[in-house]
Amino acid sequence: MDFKIVNEKLDQATAILGELNIDMWMTYVRETVLTPDPCLDLVAGLDLTWHSAFILTRSGERIAIVGRFDGENVRAIGGYTKVITYDQGIRASLFETVSRLGPQTIALNYSMSDPAADGLTYGMQQNLLAAFEGTAYAKRFVSAEKLIAALRGRKSKSEQAHVKAAIRTTEKLLDELGETLKPGLTELHIAEKLHAARRALGLGTAWGEPYCPIVNAGPESAVGHVAPGTIKIARGQLLHVDFGVKQDGFCADLQRMWYFLAKDEKRPPAEVQRAWDACWAALDAGAEKLKPGAVCWEVDAAARASLTKAGYPEFQHALGHHLGRVAHDGASLLGPRWEKYGTAPLGIVEPGNIFTLELGVAVPERGFIGLEEDVLVTESGLEWLSKPQRKIWLV
Repeated sequence: MDFKIVNEKLDQATAILGELNIDMWMTYVRETVLTPDPCLDLVAGLDLTWHSAFILTRSGERIAIVGRFDGENVRAIGGYTKVITYDQGIRASLFETVSRLGPQTIALNYSMSDPAADGLTYGMQQNLLAAFEGTAYAKRFVSAEKLIAALRGRKSKSEQAHVKAAIRTTEKLLDELGETLKPGLTELHIAEKLHAARRALGLGTAWGEPYCPIVNAGPESAVGHVAPGTIKIARGQLLHVDFGVKQDGFCADLQRMWYFLAKDEKRPPAEVQRAWDACWAALDAGAEKLKPGAVCWEVDAAARASLTKAGYPEFQHALGHHLGRVAHDGASLLGPRWEKYGTAPLGIVEPGNIFTLELGVAVPERGFIGLEEDVLVTESGLEWLSKPQRKIWLV
């Protein structure tokens, strides 16, 4: 097993602890196949059976306390300064270690807004409180959400390379799909073409297989996280596909569009082209705002304002989300300050963030136009990781 990326993330975490003035970060887990903590991929990259604590300090100590039978696997990571094993129970070793380190703040994986930072189960939280009952440490627990947002959001060079590779593969499969399209195919037929192609490569899907790809054929197709159905694509209609592969543990997330020319048409009708141009103007307005130091909701607001100014309704979702180990990779969100998003839109854009940029509009009697590209935030702005689809593909 290659733990290169885990060690990159451990190095990043130590630096972020210093930035945030947090003494200790603890990822506390058990039976991780049943109840996986999203942070476990960052700090260990493997599954654990018994109660396990992965402790990182801003002074540079990295301590793993695990059941004896998990010890060798954790030592193989190579990034921990000390691996402590136990037989009968973790509490004695955990209490002794924390007492020796004497932290004033202990960050734990819970959050009201970020699912990627909310991996500590209620039962494990109660277990920790019981272990430190009657001590000062029981009152020093704080949320690790800011630390996790930075750690998960700042993609290392290796992570960036893996995402780029997944994007290239996804683009290739979508290009190949376009060569086989014809009127009369159902959404299910189109989806199966992509499934067959990615299975041939031994790849998974970036989100749940029944909904990846999402396929919308014409105006009667339900837009959203809907499984492909029996609706057939016809001439004079739009075909929308939302798809991404999962390759070597990392994901892509792209949307692509085709217009099926009606008899005697050589280009999309005016109402389709107008909607397409308005969507791209809005996406570009958001991209222009997406740079280090920007507040996430302000990036979304720029795109939203552009689209509504053009006379189209605002999209009922965020402009973009982080992309990485999963399609919706937690941390901050390029979205409006709506209740369902909590504090995620208040995040600050940082170099190394990989976001999707996505929005769309419905065109009456034609179908849905949906754009989605993947971008990397750099020190000076952004890099388009996907090849932007600037023109509607014609069939």
